Amino acid sequence: MKLEISQVVQGCRLGALTGLGKTAQHSLETPGCLLYTRCGSVPHLTQDTLHTLTSLPAVTQLTLATLAEHQEVLEEFKEGARKFAGLHDTVVYCSLHDPAAPNPPGYITNKTVSVWGSGGRIELTVARYMALQAAIQPDWYQSMADGETGQENTSRKRVRKAVDRTLSHLDECLVLHQKMQELKEVEIFGVVEGGDVREERLRSARETAKRPVTGFVLDGFQSGVMGADLRSQLIAATTAELPQDKPRLLQGVGRPDEVLDCVEAGVDLFESFFPYQATERGCALCFDFNIEPDPERAVLNSDKEEIITGELLRENGDGSGDAPGKMTCFEKDLRDKRYREDFRPLVLGCSCYCCRNHQRAYVHHLLVTNELLAGVLLMLHNTAHYLSFFQALRRALAQDRLPDLKKQVLQCHQGQ
Repeated sequence: MKLEISQVVQGCRLGALTGLGKTAQHSLETPGCLLYTRCGSVPHLTQDTLHTLTSLPAVTQLTLATLAEHQEVLEEFKEGARKFAGLHDTVVYCSLHDPAAPNPPGYITNKTVSVWGSGGRIELTVARYMALQAAIQPDWYQSMADGETGQENTSRKRVRKAVDRTLSHLDECLVLHQKMQELKEVEIFGVVEGGDVREERLRSARETAKRPVTGFVLDGFQSGVMGADLRSQLIAATTAELPQDKPRLLQGVGRPDEVLDCVEAGVDLFESFFPYQATERGCALCFDFNIEPDPERAVLNSDKEEIITGELLRENGDGSGDAPGKMTCFEKDLRDKRYREDFRPLVLGCSCYCCRNHQRAYVHHLLVTNELLAGVLLMLHNTAHYLSFFQALRRALAQDRLPDLKKQVLQCHQGQ
């Protein structure tokens, strides 16, 4: 794996991760996102349905939280989670936690971390963690970490302990990694912890950078954990301590406004769980990222959208600092009765299957009657919309038009 940076614009790193996978044939443009899955499957979508989308990310994210309870099956299968889940021609990255699922605090010890699957809590030692990685056979994975520093009133002592434990876990993972034949060609990412304590963030970054890791996972910056300004400052300070030629993956951040802030702070990769969260709320992503607006499209959108958006913002707030399950200003709630006779596509100008073939009124009907097809259509649209946002972000950086993109994306915060 190699990070090739072609341009740095206002702190944003435009480039590509090349040489991905065991065949080194894949690449992933940065800033970019991974493909979010649960137990190896994109929620609501079959593989055939998923591949109706164009420009899917080259890297698929699996999580130990959804796979740990299948350890014995994977070990018996012997060919890894990629083939077990029927994934086609993709690079596999394995993280510890599911970014879209709750992870109850209070279950960390000096030697173990816990994940939560469908059957409840699963306690992992480093040995079991690495055995799971060997059974999953990813192309790259994060080291085991103590990321439990996001709770309110977490003490500096607790944050320091989290950093120490994470570094200790990394060292143990590296030792076992070298001994396991199944992980011979697999890359490992070190995890940077430190909560909201700048000194611990810097210490974690410096010490992790001394280890033979391929890249870095920035943990503890999830939505709602800290203010946007503090998060940006801490990420910028942290990335300044990391090697410039290795990728930085940020966990738990997916909202468009937060993505833009974090890209400016030096982040390369994100998780794409935000479309799934919107889908589970019965919402369609509708934020605008077109920096060269079509006047005809703007007129078509204007008749109802301004009223609808204004009402949604009054009901739900501007989306900043909201809990992960709460609706944001970047989406529209298609359960609302105002869409019962709205025969426009979900987003005018969108080329996804849902927008080309169906109307808001139809998806509203599917939602209020609890039809499974609602989740399929929404997930197709939301995934396509989110991936297009990252494409627009890279284009804006290449054209040195990031301020224009930010203005367009963030307009739902302004004067509604």
